[in-house]
Amino acid sequence: MSSDLVSREPTADRLRCPVPGRRSAELDRRRRAAVSSGVGVLLPAYADRGEDGVVVDVDGNRFIDLASGVAVTTVGNRNPRVVARVRDQLDRFTHTGFFLTPYESYVEVAEELNRLTPGTHEKRTALFNSGAEAVENAVKIARTATGRRGVIAFDHAFHGRTNLAMALTAKNQPYKAGFGPFAGEVHRAPMAYPYRWPSGPERAAQEAFEAFRTLAEKQVGAENTAAVILEPIQGEGGFVVPAPGFFREIARWCADNGAVFIADEVQTGMCRTGDWFASSYEHTVPDLVTTAKGLAGGLPLSGVTGRAELMDAAGPGGLGGTYGGNPLACEAALGAIEAMEEGGLGVRAREIEALFRTGLGAIADRHPSVGEVRGRGAMMALELVEDPDTRRPAAALTRRIQQYCLDAGVLVLTAGTFDNVLRFLPPLVISDEQLTQGLAVLGEAFDALA
Repeated sequence: MSSDLVSREPTADRLRCPVPGRRSAELDRRRRAAVSSGVGVLLPAYADRGEDGVVVDVDGNRFIDLASGVAVTTVGNRNPRVVARVRDQLDRFTHTGFFLTPYESYVEVAEELNRLTPGTHEKRTALFNSGAEAVENAVKIARTATGRRGVIAFDHAFHGRTNLAMALTAKNQPYKAGFGPFAGEVHRAPMAYPYRWPSGPERAAQEAFEAFRTLAEKQVGAENTAAVILEPIQGEGGFVVPAPGFFREIARWCADNGAVFIADEVQTGMCRTGDWFASSYEHTVPDLVTTAKGLAGGLPLSGVTGRAELMDAAGPGGLGGTYGGNPLACEAALGAIEAMEEGGLGVRAREIEALFRTGLGAIADRHPSVGEVRGRGAMMALELVEDPDTRRPAAALTRRIQQYCLDAGVLVLTAGTFDNVLRFLPPLVISDEQLTQGLAVLGEAFDALA
């Protein structure tokens, strides 16, 4: 798991110059003149190359990657299997449009997703480009299959940035503000968020489910509910792991009432949490599963996989798109799946979790500003609070700690409805040494700022 890009010198020596360096600063000047200001940039360090758990900028600064491009480079940047398959495909053709002249790699990816997603029932898959596209098509499939229109999503959810996906997404800033009106017939239920459930975590699952059932049956109408969409672990919402049993009960209600249960596994899927899909931890078989992010080793590809009778409900031409299932991305996905299976990356995700729980737990023991350590596999988080009794969110402290890490050469993301969660999504091929160095910097940040 080591890389020739990994520094064996002290942590601070990874940075050759202050960030941004001269070349990055010039590129950032060009960006401000050419790129919409609506496209935000977290760190003005322009990437030059990457491998395993390291990103190197154009000024030679080396960053420990605890972000994976938001859970995308799960098998590492330029994974050899991904690169080899894409190069071979480049020598053959780059695009035809699967709807026009199809090709084998699309079929192979569909077969693999049908095999890997939960359940042994007959399945079908359709491929797209992004997570938001997969989510929108999953809702289309549910509506045409059921003849119903209502869709229920949850507090703290994030499902994408296109119109329907924004309607499903809970957080206003920066995702929804000013962009409405949004797609209709979308309803929102409480999330079983253990750390913030008013009557305590032990009652979160039951009470949240009862609130959901009241909404679904008395306000929306079970007979009007086409689909319920839920992340097995919420991503942008703050890596909220639902209270045990909640995910399973929602799926059961859908089965009892003829609604389609959609598991949004865009961020949690593809070994990220220690299994192929996080739904498995609740012993739940969703009707439809959305995938993206880690699916194709860094290339844009997403999918909807589900029960054959649902996936076949849309008429010919009802699903698809010009670039959906691009042959380069399909080959990348096949390479990524090979790397995950042969490299035992599900097991590696659980090893990463153990290392993180030790390191993050040590920080939490020293600093009461850490309200909770949570997550699963290589999808871990810290929720920060100003006061452990009131649990008032510490958004400003979260930003300062993130900036400290970035300035010290460690890529760290934030999340959460209240902007007070530090989230960690390292590539599954990252070395223990890189993780240890990254956690050391994080600990330094808390000691200096918290």
